[in-house]
Amino acid sequence: MRFYSQFLALILVFIALTTQVFAQTTVSVQIKGKVVDAKSSAILDFATIKLLKANNTPYKATQSNLEGNFTFNDVNETGNFKISVSFVGYNTLNRTITITNQKVIDLGILKLNKNADAVLNEVVVTGKKDVIQLGIDRKVFNADQSLASQGGTATDLLATVPSVQVDLDGNVSLRGTNNVRILIDGKPSTFGGGDVNAILQSLPANAIDKVELITNPSSKYDVEGQSGIINIVLKKNQRLGVNGNVNTSAGRLNNYNFNTGLNFRNEKWNFSGNYSLRSGDRIGLGSNNTRFLGTNNLSAFTTANQNTLRSDLTNTLKLGVERYFTPKTSLAISGNLNIGNEDARETLNQFFFDNNGDLQDRGPGENINTEDGYGYDLNLDFFHKFKNPGEELSTNFSFGKSNENDFENIVQQFFNNQGQLSDRLGVNRRNDVAQDNRNFNIQLDYIKPFSKTSKLEAGYRTTLRYSDEDQVSDTLVANFNSYNRDYDLTSLFEMEEFVHAVYSNYQKQFTDNFGAQIGLRAEQAYLNTNFSRTDINGTPSSAPGRLDYFRLYPSIFLTQKLKGNNQLQLSYSRRVNRPRGWQINPFPDVADRYNIRIGNPNLRPEDIHSFEFGYAKFWKSVTLTSSLYYRQVNDVVQSIRQQNPDQNGGTISRWFNIARNQSFGLELISRADIAKGFNITGNLNFFQTYFTGDASLGINDNDGFNWNGNLTSQMTITKNLSAQANLFYMAPRVMSQGRMKEMVAMDAGIRYDVLNKKGSIGFNMQDVFNSRRFGMLTDNGQFIQEFERRRQGQMYNLSFSYRFGKMENNNQRRSNKRPENTGGGMGEEGF
Repeated sequence: MRFYSQFLALILVFIALTTQVFAQTTVSVQIKGKVVDAKSSAILDFATIKLLKANNTPYKATQSNLEGNFTFNDVNETGNFKISVSFVGYNTLNRTITITNQKVIDLGILKLNKNADAVLNEVVVTGKKDVIQLGIDRKVFNADQSLASQGGTATDLLATVPSVQVDLDGNVSLRGTNNVRILIDGKPSTFGGGDVNAILQSLPANAIDKVELITNPSSKYDVEGQSGIINIVLKKNQRLGVNGNVNTSAGRLNNYNFNTGLNFRNEKWNFSGNYSLRSGDRIGLGSNNTRFLGTNNLSAFTTANQNTLRSDLTNTLKLGVERYFTPKTSLAISGNLNIGNEDARETLNQFFFDNNGDLQDRGPGENINTEDGYGYDLNLDFFHKFKNPGEELSTNFSFGKSNENDFENIVQQFFNNQGQLSDRLGVNRRNDVAQDNRNFNIQLDYIKPFSKTSKLEAGYRTTLRYSDEDQVSDTLVANFNSYNRDYDLTSLFEMEEFVHAVYSNYQKQFTDNFGAQIGLRAEQAYLNTNFSRTDINGTPSSAPGRLDYFRLYPSIFLTQKLKGNNQLQLSYSRRVNRPRGWQINPFPDVADRYNIRIGNPNLRPEDIHSFEFGYAKFWKSVTLTSSLYYRQVNDVVQSIRQQNPDQNGGTISRWFNIARNQSFGLELISRADIAKGFNITGNLNFFQTYFTGDASLGINDNDGFNWNGNLTSQMTITKNLSAQANLFYMAPRVMSQGRMKEMVAMDAGIRYDVLNKKGSIGFNMQDVFNSRRFGMLTDNGQFIQEFERRRQGQMYNLSFSYRFGKMENNNQRRSNKRPENTGGGMGEEGF
């Protein structure tokens, strides 16, 4: 009852705020239009549109959205006005209009002509995009404006994005929920075999144009991901001639980064190349305390301390060529190659105490790990525009492969409280793991407009994933000073996952203010696994598994524009979260044999139903978007930690499907221009979580209130100097077996433009107050376990970037490279 009463209170607050805003609005005139290139009709997004009074006094200003559309609402004055439209590299368009008492003024398509003299060494471009563009259906974060992640990786950049959280292992959450789907240019990346964490760690932040957050995607999009989609849009050079950039940085703990790119483009061809080098060290500190609640336990309390030093080196090369057969038809081929290695050294000290708190045993240990591997992908993209405006066809084929070899040497001995060797068996083990991953992706997307107010989108996608993990484990035989094969821990795990999907999406704008979108995606999925090994007698055994299922994923979006720059959207979508390889693999991870982890090949995919009610309000200098959401997840995949009956003082963690999880939440995001050159973007997310327990696993029902927030401030201090600070806080979060501890961190950066704005010098510091840490408390009735991990000290670096070449834009439509069509639009299309 308390659960639903808290959610009802959130709804009442939301309605009260919305009603107050509506009560203050008046009858107004709406002015709308669309900005395109005069020659190619390419969309010009983020163009600046100003509404000026007859005496040139500024009245309102806005930017075109991802589809080139713009709207002025709540224009409550009549008379003669001027419209001024500007975009970098184009001549400014000025037009005079007369406003009477009409309800809507449609300016139609506004065409801008290129400025032929706009060359970088002659024209200094001073305009800047906002850090974030807020829409009712998505949020767009412009990466160039993130000073706190200069010289960093995509992981560092995502940590500064509102609504996004990143833990110390680089795992990404959206609205406080894991299992978010991450796309690169609207597609699931096959680079490196599709390992998302590896991709984000190897992708330089300065290679990213923007980050799009879509919390309730339509059926057109990949339905994987419990909390939605994060789409990372890479920079694409649209300038004719030769252009390039060089970026370098150096920071604490021997962190060095170098990135350079070169691009040549004419009317028929585009050649591009990029190389990046990253090296550095990472120091981690951790602790793990476990108290067993049973009085018969020989070890009532254990504690462990960990210190880890990781050193890595990564080289990444990207090459691409694109052929423009006509202004409406193009073919692109690109490839990526990544080669890297990592050395890690972990020291571990474990202590075991009896019921009286007296020390039983102490176990110092060391884990030395060497990892090397490579990954590559190949992409083929075809794009064609038909004669009918808006009718488009795009196809994509991609293949990715990664290979990784991991050698691990684990040594640990135990001593009693007298300093003598204990009865606890020590370990001297060598593990050699070879992983091979291959991904295929075939995709086709078609858009067919029926009129200016309706269109149909349809497509097909096939994704094939293959993964092999071969592990050989040997233990030292002390008496013979040699290693013998441990057949219990030597195995081969093979996994195949196939997903075939078709979708259809229909959009209709019924009036100037009301639009709807309905979609359906059908997917047939197969998961085949095989776990095999050979015993000491040479007898082979295997445990095959198979899961296949067909599901329909509907979606619906209703969008209503209201008077006074208000907008509402109601949406529903069904999604899925498929188990990953490490969650399925039944091979035990015994790097710490007192805290073993093991997968479950019988896991079922999560079934997700998501509802969202969004509201957006735009003032002259303030933007507010709010979302009231409900999400129900069936067959929740959770890691359940239990006491290990085979190991005195140990635990074992397995993956299981538990019954259900429900979340009710309210998210608020606002951007405010406080003063000229100074703005603040704030994000607050409140949600109530309820876990339905599973008696067979000893899991009780659990619920609790959670919240997190993000505050980003940006200031232009002088013409060439700007600064940014980002503060993140996550309150303790309820889990199925306990709670996650609070997290708080602050990042900051400054940038100074030099060389007539061709270059810039930056300095940033991550975790300014050395407060970023990750912790969890587990209570399952058998034991209480508390662990915490953190980095050692702040991270800071000094960076320099230099850009050269022309500024003559040839702004091809973005969807040329985006089969997912991640631009704006109704439902997600901005009606």
